[in-house]
Amino acid sequence: MSSKTDTPKDETTEDTAPKPGGKKKLILMAAPVLLIALGAGLWFSGILPGLLGMKHDEHHEAEAGKPAIPVFVDLPDMIANLAGPSSKPSYIKLQARLEVSRQEDVEKIKLAMPRLQDMFQTYLREMRPEELRNSIGTYRLREELLGRANVAVAPVKVHDVLFTQLLIQ
Repeated sequence: MSSKTDTPKDETTEDTAPKPGGKKKLILMAAPVLLIALGAGLWFSGILPGLLGMKHDEHHEAEAGKPAIPVFVDLPDMIANLAGPSSKPSYIKLQARLEVSRQEDVEKIKLAMPRLQDMFQTYLREMRPEELRNSIGTYRLREELLGRANVAVAPVKVHDVLFTQLLIQ
């Protein structure tokens, strides 16, 4: 009643047989990934842009990377009384320089000097001595004066305000 042709062995051999075309699918899926990786490697190494004629002119890069020589404009000494709740007055003495990129901007700044001094003096009088006690206060003062300098001398661009002397009494 049992037949020898009906064995479980026959069923398992059919299930584990390799499917035809498995290696082809693997190659078809891996080939684009390898090509993209090869192209990215050639691109980031600089070989592919050179082959495609996209190489930058090194002469122009040298000129563009060369920083301009800054020009400094000295501001007159400023002395201002600081705001404070105490009856004893506090004073600040400030000597500063403005950094600009072109020599032509120096004359424009000198023409706007009264406006610049007025804006600086007004801001200094609003400050309290506690605000200038540490490096954070000095940094904030520099940033505020830089913003006010750019407003006062617009369209000239002031790049930095450099303190040559800062005394608080």
